[in-house]
Order: sequence, then structure tokens, then C-alpha cells
Amino acid sequence: MHIHYANKRSKEDILVQTPKAALKHIVGNSRRNKLIQGENLSILNALLDDHQGKIDLIYIDPPFGTNGKFRIGENRANAISHSREDKLAYDDSRVGAMFLEFLRPRLIFLRELLSEKGSIYLHIDYKIGHYVKIIMDEIFGVKNFRNDIARIKCNPKNFRRKGYGNVKDMILFYSKSDRIVWNDPKTPFDSDEKKRLFRKKDEDGRRYTTIPLHAPGETLNGDTGKPWRGIKPPKGRHWRSAPTTLDAWDAQGLIEWSARSATPRKKIFADDSTGKRMQDIWEFKDPQYPLYPTQKNLHLLHAISWPHPAKRIWCLTVFAVRVRR
Repeated sequence: MHIHYANKRSKEDILVQTPKAALKHIVGNSRRNKLIQGENLSILNALLDDHQGKIDLIYIDPPFGTNGKFRIGENRANAISHSREDKLAYDDSRVGAMFLEFLRPRLIFLRELLSEKGSIYLHIDYKIGHYVKIIMDEIFGVKNFRNDIARIKCNPKNFRRKGYGNVKDMILFYSKSDRIVWNDPKTPFDSDEKKRLFRKKDEDGRRYTTIPLHAPGETLNGDTGKPWRGIKPPKGRHWRSAPTTLDAWDAQGLIEWSARSATPRKKIFADDSTGKRMQDIWEFKDPQYPLYPTQKNLHLLHAISWPHPAKRIWCLTVFAVRVRR
């Protein structure tokens, strides 16, 4: 899948012809943390010298190709209200093919920086995002597309327009390969969810639910296909774990033997649960009174970096804006 438009350069030309920045000064003395100010395309090229193939996590929040002028002042009712007298923060004037070819070289360099186990999250507007996805497919590969995450950014709107209110933008999540680092991020259950999902209680009052001990697919020669406690897995299925593991679970009181059913089930306790798996709709609303237009909710960035707990990783965050001076 490829997208064609005027003035689209080859990947080879972009990598060879892009100027390389001279990094004269970096804020701070830490070798692990760097804040670099400048034209990010030439900076990305310069970062290849020391970081090519080493970055494990990238978040990029580029302009959205809206053709809008973003202003900010001290006296405003909310994030979307502004006056012509307010200072111009930045001019998002690149649109269409011009915007796509502005973004594409940066993505090419970002892929070069990304490690084989790395991930990239690209934050974009829903109006241009579907075109950007095709470019991401070209650069990172269709097979490495992981998710199109819908991010709820604000409260419902009551604008008079012929269409549904827009309360979301999108985050395109890709990996560089199938060796992606993934630690199964979760969010905690609230009290109502615990009551609804963990309906049973044991003799100590602990809430729990049960799940099957078997899974789809037959095991022909392995232990998981053999009878356990005189019980065979249902037809077309196998035990999730070896009989020795099932014995250990039973000794710990983690298996429920129901008088109504001949099939035992494993107990999952609410207070032992790490939470529910994150889905592809995230609610991280932006601040109502931002310090800067298009300022994102910091908890959103925490959620993106959460799959890498207690790990030393190279993380790159790129904020690409066009500033009018």
C-alpha cells in the first residue's frame, strides 16, 4: 500500500541529502537525558551518529495539518477561545501533500533510530490521520501496525455543524519488528467493576471469579492433553498448564470444584488482579487552560511509557512545530 503525491522524494534522497545539525549545546549534563532545541529533521540526522538502532520508544506530536493559527493569551475562557490580540504560538499552515512530505522524512529518520524491539506512537488529527497511516505502513510495514488508538481529548461539544461532535484524535502505534517489547499494560478496576466482575466470595470474604482450566486446541503427545484427576480436557481442547501445575494450584486452593459441573475452574481473586487490559480507546482529556496551545495531558505520556516499567530504555519524544518569528 503506497500513497502518491507531487514532490514525493525517495527514501535514499532523504537520508543522503538531509543536512546534519551540529549539536552545539545540550541543556543539562546527564548522558541519559537530553533536551535539544532546533530544527528536528537535521537533529534526527545528527542523532544517528550515536543512537541509530538504539531507541526503544518514540512519541511524536507533530502539527496536525489543520491550516490553523494557534494563539495564546492570559485572558481566555478556555483552550479554544482566543483573541486576535493574543500572541501567535505557531502557524499550522502546511496541509495536504505538503504536510505529508513534511512529516515523511522525519518518520524515515525515526525508523532508523528505532531499535528492533522498539515502538513508535504518532499523535495526529482524525482528518489527516488516515493518509498518515498509509505513510506509516510504507515506512514501518503493514505487518508492524499495532493499533489505531482513539484518544478522547475533551468533553462533548454543542457546536452547530452538520456532523457529529469531535471529541477524539488518534494515535498510530507501530513497532519496528515482531520482537516488540510488550509488558501487557493494565488499568486498575474501580469498585463497581470489582463487584460486577468478581461476583463470588470465599469463606474469608475475598471476591473472585473463575476461568476455564482448558484452552482451544488438542495436544497429541504433551502432558496438557492427558487426563488430570481422572478428567480429560473437553473435546478439541487441552489443559492450559501441565498436571503438575494444576496440582500445585489445587493445593493452594486456587481451583474451584463445582458440584454442578464436572469441569474444575481456576479462581482469580480481585485483590490479586493487576487490573484490566488497556483497550484502544483512551480517555486522557487535555487541560482546559493549557500553558501552550495543543498541550497534551501528561498522563497520556505516562500511559505510553508504562509498558516499560523499571527498564533503562532510550526514549525519544519529538514535538515538531512551525514557529513564526
